[in-house]
Amino acid sequence: MRVRTRIAVPLVLLTGALGAPAIASADTVAAAPEHGAGYVYLDNNTAGANTISGFSRSADGALTPLAGSPFAAGGAGAGAGLGSQGAIQTTDHGRFVLAVDAGSNQISVERVGPSGSLTPVPGSPFSSDGVEPDSIAVNHGLVYVSNTGAGGSNYTGFRLNDEGQLTPIPGSTVPLPDGSGPGDVVLNSNNTKLAGVRVTTSLIDSFALDPSGRPHAAPGSPYAAQGLGPFGSEFRPTNPNQLFVVNAHNGAGLGTTSAYNVLADGSLLSVGTSPFADFETAPCWAVISHDGRYLYALDAGSADISAYSIAADGTLTLLGHTPISATPGVSGTDIALSADGRTLYLNMAGTNSVGAFSVDGGTVTQLPGSPYPAAGSGSTAGVATS
Repeated sequence: MRVRTRIAVPLVLLTGALGAPAIASADTVAAAPEHGAGYVYLDNNTAGANTISGFSRSADGALTPLAGSPFAAGGAGAGAGLGSQGAIQTTDHGRFVLAVDAGSNQISVERVGPSGSLTPVPGSPFSSDGVEPDSIAVNHGLVYVSNTGAGGSNYTGFRLNDEGQLTPIPGSTVPLPDGSGPGDVVLNSNNTKLAGVRVTTSLIDSFALDPSGRPHAAPGSPYAAQGLGPFGSEFRPTNPNQLFVVNAHNGAGLGTTSAYNVLADGSLLSVGTSPFADFETAPCWAVISHDGRYLYALDAGSADISAYSIAADGTLTLLGHTPISATPGVSGTDIALSADGRTLYLNMAGTNSVGAFSVDGGTVTQLPGSPYPAAGSGSTAGVATS
């Protein structure tokens, strides 16, 4: 699960219920399924009948396709790349997989079986309450979706109950202008903040969430990004008041990552000398280690992974770069970290495969068996782990 997910000013909570769902949540009620080291899933984004590819993960990070994979999603994919982060997510305890069906304006919710197999929950797929959903955030029963299509572009919220059903949150929908290109929506770890990026118009939306899950725009939101094409974003898992955003469209060798302190009302304050250079091209996707000490950015244009260390105040220090492949032009289209924090997985849509890299702090090393073949057709979207 990625808390989509992720200043120094203290956050005042209105009680522990502020980050808790109003109804029973699959994330807080159920225990994790019994399995080995975990699972990895891709939204195949298949035109017509969408499917989801699943893999079992061994302790060393190696992947094996699950029996029965790919699994029917229920909705329709777009059949072309989505240009987003977080198109597929797992819930906190791995009971459900949520995937966008961009071609039918729906969200599929699948129950994870004991062996990692997927079965649609009753009522799935559910309306995304917009057009062309492309990103999902889920944390403790709260779900937000970004929709990017003309005539229905927005952020909108849902509750996920213990049976996997999605229920819209009244008053949660935030309309966006056509052409904004929302590419990522993220929740912080205690469900008090929501952020979203408008890739095309280089803006960042920031909201404080009330106990019902409804968003309240921060003063001054949307904010001008610190670079062109803000794309992948994460709240820091260990500090719900720090937000990091990679800026993808600055040009060759000019990629940067921005760091923000987030105030109680959602206001964004730049950290130190942010943005921080990675000297690579098109950092589009990002993930933060579970201990909050490292950020990994997937540079689409340079076909490598940049690693940063994160100081307590949010300052980033670039540690180095790791090539994705020895084959020119091979890159990835999203990134996720395993539940044990030891392996990075990349959706390598152009080669219908999943890249796997061991991580040890700022050291990133491709696994010997990587990449692993997937069942997609070049348009796979997102990558999720449990």
